[in-house]
Amino acid sequence: MRSLRHFLLLLFLVVVLVQACSTDEAPSAPPPRRENIVDGLDSLTGLIAQGDYRLVKGNCLACHSAKLITQNRATREGWLDMIHWMQETQGLPDLGKNEGPIVDYLATYYAPEETGRRPPLDSVEWYILSAAGGQSSAER
Repeated sequence: MRSLRHFLLLLFLVVVLVQACSTDEAPSAPPPRRENIVDGLDSLTGLIAQGDYRLVKGNCLACHSAKLITQNRATREGWLDMIHWMQETQGLPDLGKNEGPIVDYLATYYAPEETGRRPPLDSVEWYILSAAGGQSSAER
């Protein structure tokens, strides 16, 4: 009899909790993310926040990460080739009137950089390192 009372009390509490938690209202959508520009970069994507970067966010980031853009550099022709490759092999639809502004943005802000390698070392005095204590292995 005692266990029946505990069971009924537990059942009552579960029913009350379920009714208290359920509502007829639809769950609200999360608030939209606010665009935040830090040091000229979009903080969510890392894209340079200039020109038509929102157009690039809306078209390019639907399929891939912004890192695919930010880690690459290309001329206008190079970016066009990449877009055409994505259209031919990856299912990217025709960008229509957006293609020009997107390519302009990419070619402007992600163009090749002329950094190159450091100059060769030319005036270095090289010396031979000796083994511990200044003795060669033959002297030990």
